[in-house]
Amino acid sequence: MSKQKKAIVLLSGGLDSATCVAIAKSKGYDVYALSFRYGQRHSVELEAAQKIADKMKVKRHVIADIDLRTFGGSALTDDIDVPKGRDADEMAEDIPITYVPARNTIFLSYALAWAEVLECNDIFIGVNALDYSGYPDCRPEYIAAFEHMANLATKAGVEGSKLTIHTPLIDLSKAEIIKNGTQLGVDYGQTISCYDPDPNGAAACGECDSCLLRKKGFAEAGTPDPTRYQ
Repeated sequence: MSKQKKAIVLLSGGLDSATCVAIAKSKGYDVYALSFRYGQRHSVELEAAQKIADKMKVKRHVIADIDLRTFGGSALTDDIDVPKGRDADEMAEDIPITYVPARNTIFLSYALAWAEVLECNDIFIGVNALDYSGYPDCRPEYIAAFEHMANLATKAGVEGSKLTIHTPLIDLSKAEIIKNGTQLGVDYGQTISCYDPDPNGAAACGECDSCLLRKKGFAEAGTPDPTRYQ
């Protein structure tokens, strides 16, 4: 009898990562969800991640504590204003201040460590190279390089147990992601994408890059947006 496949899914509490959990489950994996309390200004996303993990019945959900506020340098971890009301051209101009330095490298490194402990060969991350805000650690070439490094840097990789980093959303528009997730039963009302929600997390700002991309995605998918906006 074959062992049940395991996958670690990076779960932020947002739309993309919730869709990744659903996709991994649809492929027959037992999902081990990994979230981070990394010094982000708004902890509401972790509450969303917990709700998603519970509803989607993941095998285990771990919230790891690290503190990227030690370095700051991002509107998500420092006292820097979140950009609002930007159009697509403005978003594409440069790497925005909401980029958290080396965040995906740090997160994937934690996932890699847990994967070795679980004897798991598969990690899912919801990076996207289309509807994204210019983050360098969301590009296909970055993921390929990290996967190559992971197989050089681990006991499992050296012994021939190859690790694969899955990026099922990387070439999809936000609308396509929403359509796929809806078909898989994702409750997007439980997710939060906002970079600057109200203090109690009850409503998204509706004007940051992430909210604007989310609104556009639901509109193009022809799906009602369950998000509460301020």
